[in-house]
Amino acid sequence: MGAGGRLGYAYKLGGAPNNRRQAERPPYKWIVFFWKMKVHTIDLKFQGVDGAIAAFLIESGGELALVESGPTSTLPALRAGIEALGFAVADVKKVLLTHIHLDHAGAAGWWARQGADVYVHPRGARHLIDPARLIESATMVYGDRMDELWGEMLPAPAERVVSVEDGEQICVGEVTLVARDTPGHARHHHVYACGDVVFTGDVAGVRLTGQAYLSVASAPPQFDEEAYGRSLDLLLQGGYKKLYLTHFGEVTEVEDHLTRYRDAIRAATVFVRDRVAEGVDASSLHILYEAFQMEQAFKAGVPAEVWGRYQIANPTAMSADGLSLALK
Repeated sequence: MGAGGRLGYAYKLGGAPNNRRQAERPPYKWIVFFWKMKVHTIDLKFQGVDGAIAAFLIESGGELALVESGPTSTLPALRAGIEALGFAVADVKKVLLTHIHLDHAGAAGWWARQGADVYVHPRGARHLIDPARLIESATMVYGDRMDELWGEMLPAPAERVVSVEDGEQICVGEVTLVARDTPGHARHHHVYACGDVVFTGDVAGVRLTGQAYLSVASAPPQFDEEAYGRSLDLLLQGGYKKLYLTHFGEVTEVEDHLTRYRDAIRAATVFVRDRVAEGVDASSLHILYEAFQMEQAFKAGVPAEVWGRYQIANPTAMSADGLSLALK
């Protein structure tokens, strides 16, 4: 699917790049953007499931960039999606990562080895260059399923990894995307804004196409409710008219979505806090939290078969672990 538009937009930024490997900073304190772009949502068919993980191909002024690489296990679907749009993989020169969790960034090293520059939060850059710790921690969780789920995470050449600070710009053709530091789901999380459009990674939650239910993205180990709230405030104050969620796709009722997501985070946190206070073990918490979230989903009209897709996109057991870890 595609979206495009024109807009006059002012944004306060400043500074100059220290070297060519930094994201571009604007030369003036105030920049006016007049932009035109098309966004293609590519379904990565994670685990053979429709609508669980997306990557976004930005097309502007004859240039292409990706937001999210997805995991290496979904590279065939991503490459096929790009080619189905009439482009070659070699045409993609920039890859913007919202954060370095494997479902968002697992294939980043592969793209860097194809010659694309990979843009990432400063806290995440070193883990793309040397992903050993990231792979080790994920293997502790997924064990023998690592390759099936995520594929191989290749180290990215250091010269292709661009560390992006809050407020820095990335130019793609005729448009400029602005990175905004948005912790809460992870301390190394950015969203990328362009006019009244913003690519939100996981900080605006998980909401599958056509559904109202919002699943709280609280994977361990960096969930932080207070930071989440500040990030949602930033998004609400941005005046955005469209969100692009990695899980999954476009959201146009922005204020309602973000307000309800804040409420969902609060409810999930209170539920897990109460269970932790009761002394329930991890296995029991997984069962109780899944039941709690299923109740919310079914009240919102989620069909049983769609609930299974939510569990692929954002497993409740993993989310419960992230919440409980933050509360201990």
